[in-house]
Amino acid sequence: MEAVLVKKPRIAIINRSFWPIYPVIGEALLLLAEELAPFYDVSVILQDQVGIRERLLREKRGEGVRFYSIDAWSTSASGVLRRVIDAVRFMGWVLGVLLWLRPKVVYVSTDPPILAPFVVAIYSKLSGARFIYHLQDIHPEAAHVVIKVRPALFKLLKAIDGFTMRRAHKLITLTRVMAKQIVERSGAGGEVMLLENPSVPFESIALPAAKSRGFSFCGNAGRLQRIPLLIDAIDSYHSAGGSLEFAFAGGGVYAKELESLAQRNSKVTYLGKVSSREAAELSSRYEWAILPIEDEVTEYAFPSKTSSYVFADARIIAICGHNTSVAEWVNFNHVGVVVPPTVDEVVQCFKRVEAGELSDLTGTSKRAELMERLSMPRFVGVLKNQIEAIV
Repeated sequence: MEAVLVKKPRIAIINRSFWPIYPVIGEALLLLAEELAPFYDVSVILQDQVGIRERLLREKRGEGVRFYSIDAWSTSASGVLRRVIDAVRFMGWVLGVLLWLRPKVVYVSTDPPILAPFVVAIYSKLSGARFIYHLQDIHPEAAHVVIKVRPALFKLLKAIDGFTMRRAHKLITLTRVMAKQIVERSGAGGEVMLLENPSVPFESIALPAAKSRGFSFCGNAGRLQRIPLLIDAIDSYHSAGGSLEFAFAGGGVYAKELESLAQRNSKVTYLGKVSSREAAELSSRYEWAILPIEDEVTEYAFPSKTSSYVFADARIIAICGHNTSVAEWVNFNHVGVVVPPTVDEVVQCFKRVEAGELSDLTGTSKRAELMERLSMPRFVGVLKNQIEAIV
């Protein structure tokens, strides 16, 4: 009797940014694909910035996974028009690959937002496939905080994304506030699952025996991170005799301003874009990590660097309003302090750190529990279970 070959169900994972450029979610999705590959026909659809196939071969990753990549035309520092064109281009690539592969289950996130998830929803409606929609942020609202979109276009984009949300078989997001926004805005039925983003892996990174008294910032220096306010506060603090150091790592639209700050101030270091390991080591080196964020955007997004700051054992200075989801997270988990977003308040916080007035803020009571919740294996395991539940 001849053996019957059983065809593996096809699963597609879609995320424009991927390993190794995107060190947290990119690494997590690569691990997810690798864990699913022995049991399913797994494909990853992405944009390539580094020659991913060569890197996978060199580092012996992605065994059994098929990768469908298109070259990236933009980065987080690119202009708005270039990023929009690139998102439209990626949307076409996603649709073409989906129609070619015809997967049974699709995982898609908001990287890039709206357009790629929308074509997944269209594909799902036409083919009967199921998909998970992971909202790392909620658009167009998150973008509208910085770049005011014309009312007619804003309404259209919300309607498109609302359609996608209602078609999804599972919605995942980061915070309770974001989940509330999703339900109210889209009318999507059912529960919105909460899943916090993980940290970069710290297993091979040795924490220093003694931390330097100072501050680090690792992440995107973008339009939502209050970088101009932070630069003004650092200038004012040092002009008043402050002595503590600041170290920045990451790219973004304010990279040149940070570079200029470092050139004129010997107590400031700007490293530019660094690897995930270098960023983790930098966060581990200093007692405090800075987490600035625009208040309005916290209803639609949550800063990804928080998890790595926790694993780096850095106390967090959240520069935002006290009624935001970021402030709630910092206070609930006892991992730092919340500082109102004014230059004077931030300068006073820096002075309190220098005077040792916040030295007893350890956050040890919840840190172990929080680290377990933010671990990479837990994040990957939850996504794997959700995908397998709808195959």
